Amino acid sequence: MASSSESSENSESFLRKRRGDALVSDSLSHDSCSETVQDEDSTKYDKKVGVSLQTGTYWLTRIVLLRAIAFIYFVAFTVAYNQNKQLIGEKGLMPCKDYLRSVKRYVGGKIGFAALAYTPSVLWFMDWNDMDANLDGIALAGMALSGFVLIMGSANMIIMGVLWILYHSIVNVGQLCAGWESQLLESGFLGIFLCPLWSLSPMPRCCPPSLVSIWTFRWLIVRIMLGAGLIKIRGDRCWRELTCMDYHYETQPVPNPMSYYMHRSPWWFHRFETLSNHFIELVVPFFTFMGRRMCMLNGVLQILFQVVLIISGNLSFLNWLTIVPSLACFDDAALAFLFRRSGRARQTLLQIQTEEASGLKPPPSKGLYIKYKKTYLSVPVVMNLLSSRQMMNTSFDPLRIVNTYGAFGSVTKERTEVVFQGTLSVNHTGEEVLWEEYEFLCKPGALDRRPCLISPYHYRLDWLMWFAAFQTYEQSEWVIHIAGRLLANDSTILSLMGHNPFQNREKPRWIRGEHFRYKFTRSGSSSAGQGKWWVRKRIGPFFPPVNLDSLRSYFQSRSWPLPGSY
Repeated sequence: MASSSESSENSESFLRKRRGDALVSDSLSHDSCSETVQDEDSTKYDKKVGVSLQTGTYWLTRIVLLRAIAFIYFVAFTVAYNQNKQLIGEKGLMPCKDYLRSVKRYVGGKIGFAALAYTPSVLWFMDWNDMDANLDGIALAGMALSGFVLIMGSANMIIMGVLWILYHSIVNVGQLCAGWESQLLESGFLGIFLCPLWSLSPMPRCCPPSLVSIWTFRWLIVRIMLGAGLIKIRGDRCWRELTCMDYHYETQPVPNPMSYYMHRSPWWFHRFETLSNHFIELVVPFFTFMGRRMCMLNGVLQILFQVVLIISGNLSFLNWLTIVPSLACFDDAALAFLFRRSGRARQTLLQIQTEEASGLKPPPSKGLYIKYKKTYLSVPVVMNLLSSRQMMNTSFDPLRIVNTYGAFGSVTKERTEVVFQGTLSVNHTGEEVLWEEYEFLCKPGALDRRPCLISPYHYRLDWLMWFAAFQTYEQSEWVIHIAGRLLANDSTILSLMGHNPFQNREKPRWIRGEHFRYKFTRSGSSSAGQGKWWVRKRIGPFFPPVNLDSLRSYFQSRSWPLPGSY
């Protein structure tokens, strides 16, 4: 490593050779990972003369990637903090304590390597007497750490590793894992190896961003898009007939207000959308391997594509997360415009590039070579992409380090919804019985309620109800669990609902689930004129009317606490 005075002379000589009278700092420290402080003359010189940044470096790219990953982590941990107690807590629909106990029995009654391998989670080592506090603690710790990285734009392997472990601990006991959760875990794992081991400097000189790390993110966006495109071509025939977008906006899990207007677009526009989708997912990813400009074009197109999806639907943080690996398609020269207000970062980058051009590049850290193992783990993923029996949203290892992805391989042509209704009547039969409807926080219910706009946040129960509507209540027993809790006016479950018709009233005596077919109203129709967003037609009962007495044996056979016994 060059001494401090030698590196200063080399940097000064190099700048004078290219630009004339450039002023640089007389002392550049190369000990450990300290950040160089720029003097005012150097900053002024850069702004006045406009020294251009070199291409092919990724110091600023690393900052952008870390902040993007931290933002998604922050949203994910916020969702967990607000909803996990109701879903998997002590009084949740699917308590994680019961799940951990069943895993413990399955692996022989001991908490050891077998249990950790089956369900990796720090909850194994925590006090199970207050699982709600454990879940809140994990979520709050995740929010604090991700918030720090988001604000500072820097992290080390320790922080990113802890974030990954914390989110793993939640996902693995959630029992119903969404594809975007595996994608966040893979993205978060890659983020670990973007960072130095200890330093929290945004631009630590001892640990330059590895090109291998950048390419692992690029490889991720290639796999995500090819997986999504191939599953569509091999799946629903409407993707081959270019008609899927005729249905998508209306039948997607949680439409937003823009979905209504996109659904009413002319037929030729929907054909154009479908063709564009195939081009973006099946052709554009290969731009990644065609040089810097084409790689950046891939990044631009992928980000614009995800922005369109964000605008047109509430798909959780999935599309926001898919933007993250696309950012790796841009180097420092391309992203410098994001740091116009941070002259210090630009000047530090200029000095680093100048030193590297003078031959002062630090040796790579041998401890980071572990990232090459991603190549081996990608083999089954590539084989899956090439298979005619392609699986989507599948993990090939319990740590979810490398996964398969895909979305909307089949598109539902009709939207069906399950609507919970309750009554105070002693007898549930007869036309005179008044059934009053519950509302969820976001999913369609009341015909005149405007679709919500919540992305990147999401309501997990609303999503689960979308899937339940495709099945029967026997296949989704937790639906009956909800019914029992509603009969008891259970505050835990009601906190996940948008409207309780029996608030501050007697408890309902009966609860039933009705199955409806929903459609967007047509512009100019009488329903639209009345302010309605939806029209619906009853399909039939989803589950029959139930009361607490009729559910007693049902709950006992599944070892569920009886409603109202908490």
